[in-house]
Amino acid sequence: MKKLNHLAEIYKNYDTYIIDLWGVIHNGVRLNLKAIEAVKNLIQNKRKIVFLSNAPRPSKEVKLFLQNLGMKNQYLKNIMTSGEAAMLALQKESYGKFFYHLGPERDSAVFFKIKGNKTSLEKCNFILCTGLFADQEENLNYYKNLLKDHVAKKLICTNPDLTVHRGDVEEYCAGTIAKIFKSLGGEIIYFGKPYKEIYKMCFNEKEKVIAIGDNLNTDIKGANNMKIDSIFISNGVHRSEFKQESDLEDLSNKYKVKFNYHQSELVW
Repeated sequence: MKKLNHLAEIYKNYDTYIIDLWGVIHNGVRLNLKAIEAVKNLIQNKRKIVFLSNAPRPSKEVKLFLQNLGMKNQYLKNIMTSGEAAMLALQKESYGKFFYHLGPERDSAVFFKIKGNKTSLEKCNFILCTGLFADQEENLNYYKNLLKDHVAKKLICTNPDLTVHRGDVEEYCAGTIAKIFKSLGGEIIYFGKPYKEIYKMCFNEKEKVIAIGDNLNTDIKGANNMKIDSIFISNGVHRSEFKQESDLEDLSNKYKVKFNYHQSELVW
């Protein structure tokens, strides 16, 4: 792994950039302006950019969120989310017809076209997990008790991330609920990074690709799974796990991943 002072040093080596959003482009509250400058320069140099997010919502919802943060529309041509991939599978009734939604109401767009199939936990064919309930964002025991008698049903996880930082506040994601469900003996179907299927929706094997992300479990592991190069953004979800640059190798070993380059934030 090499410290990368400027993306400009290596950009010519790649055709396509798979860039994470939360933790790289924004922090849930505001855009990272240095990262936006990098995106601008990549586009000016005719590089393909795909924003790949484990957001449990359709791509158009994430596009609107980015526009509201002030991101220019010209940068937002290619967005793929785990929610988008899940939505397509749900509409095909790949896991049955009736589902129980475990997650906040704001994620309801992911099942809008099949909202009539939403039902109770007792009556559902499968559990659709997009996150935590708005009034139960801290109490993980609540979910153990809720799910313990329903492990015979599959849980569809639309965001494999365990946590995310909204500004400076760490929040649990759907991946944490999936981890609990698995510990109870349940089976999980994941949509999003690091699983190969979603990458196949972003590029083809002829493209020279590099992935940029702040999550070793998803962004970097996904790059490893696809055998593509990667840049780890260290001042993101793992920022509290190391104190200095020399600790990054220990962090890499801890999560059993490899990355080619690292930056504290995405800088052109």
